[in-house]
Amino acid sequence: MTPPSNKNLPSLNEIDRLIHEPARLLIMANLYVLEAADFLYLMNQTGLTFGNLSGHMTRLEEARYIEVEKSFVDKRPNTRLSLTDAGRKAFEEYRKSMRGLLA
Repeated sequence: MTPPSNKNLPSLNEIDRLIHEPARLLIMANLYVLEAADFLYLMNQTGLTFGNLSGHMTRLEEARYIEVEKSFVDKRPNTRLSLTDAGRKAFEEYRKSMRGLLA
């Protein structure tokens, strides 16, 4: 029996390493199914600490995968995060690549 061909599988080099990091993957996956989420909600959903979430959020924002909007709600600072169009597309491509690798 001949082993299956790997020519149709995506290469590991095609995997978006920025998204592939577990904490950033959690952030992106949460934002993918929501229009937007505030910082505390994401902190609770991901289990990340304030500092970890903030650091990963910065990396994703620098890559233009997320948009960060700061405002005040009832005189309290509020930070809302949402995927940009580029972030949504990158996450969809990441999912497609991972499905190909795992199929």
